[in-house]
Amino acid sequence: MTMNKSDFYYDLPQELIAQTPMEPRDHSRLLVYHKNENLIEHKHFYDIIDYLNPGDCLVVNETKVLPARLIGQREDTGGAMEFLLLKRNSVDTWETLVKPGKRAKQGVIFSFGDGKLKAEVIGNCEDGGRVVRFIYDGVFEEILDELGQMPLPPYITQRLENKERYQTVYAKEEGSAAAPTAGLHFTPELMGRIRDKGIDIVPVLLHVGLGTFRPVKEENVEDHHMHSEYYMVTEEAAQRINAARARGGRIVCTGTTSVRTLESVATEDGLVHAGSGWTQIFIMPGYKYKAVDALITNFHLPESTLLMLVSALIGRENALSVYKTAVEERYRFFSFGDACFFC
Repeated sequence: MTMNKSDFYYDLPQELIAQTPMEPRDHSRLLVYHKNENLIEHKHFYDIIDYLNPGDCLVVNETKVLPARLIGQREDTGGAMEFLLLKRNSVDTWETLVKPGKRAKQGVIFSFGDGKLKAEVIGNCEDGGRVVRFIYDGVFEEILDELGQMPLPPYITQRLENKERYQTVYAKEEGSAAAPTAGLHFTPELMGRIRDKGIDIVPVLLHVGLGTFRPVKEENVEDHHMHSEYYMVTEEAAQRINAARARGGRIVCTGTTSVRTLESVATEDGLVHAGSGWTQIFIMPGYKYKAVDALITNFHLPESTLLMLVSALIGRENALSVYKTAVEERYRFFSFGDACFFC
């Protein structure tokens, strides 16, 4: 049966799009959906521990967001330019998105932070971006941390004062152009309580690309070309996840990025295997989950691939019903919004 993009539409009032993160992190609201009973509960995120059982495995994505948005000027004319770092090709060369693109011609040099960092355009990317070579003295990551801004999604219009609020507390490996936002709700204290209850917290890695915000343009969703993202699952992580399954525990993923990672390395028998590479997995209704039993996630954009992933787990009509309830109950939506637990 053909599925259309419009099959995943829901009406969202603009004022429900969260512009600022909740303080403290774990005080955001939590909608709990029991998929077997078709039952909804309204809680707070710190209550998540009540729904995790000893022996379960909680999978988290330890990617760290780069402060990948740089505002600079053309050296020759002083014209303003915005660069968004997407992919590192070598030590000093990156694939970037540029705005306005027509000014970023090959050979042009741009300056950031009074010349502390410079970028020379050396080529074009397939999607209209530019390949740039950075010129600097010192450590690139330290300079980027000083000059770069967090690449917040386009629907967040307020400036973020504290960069750390767009990082999870367990972020470790830099490389993402966007945060795995379901993890933003955890605090170190809550994670400690979860471990103490006998739940194994296992890190995996998926560097989130900006393609996660790319809208589905084709009406037939099967015609959508999925973006690719780098993932890694270590041998230790795979063994711990499989051990949880063997002892009868559930595999609970924090965020759609953890889901995409596990489903990319799982076999039909539900076993997770160590590996790394680039995944373009597109999970939509009809997909049979191999490794994932339950999902902690935020509320996703209408007609998005992430809403389709959720619909594959709990059913499209159930997903839209849950979202309708969340709108009626005035939950906060998207990256800085509230969370759901589909269990």
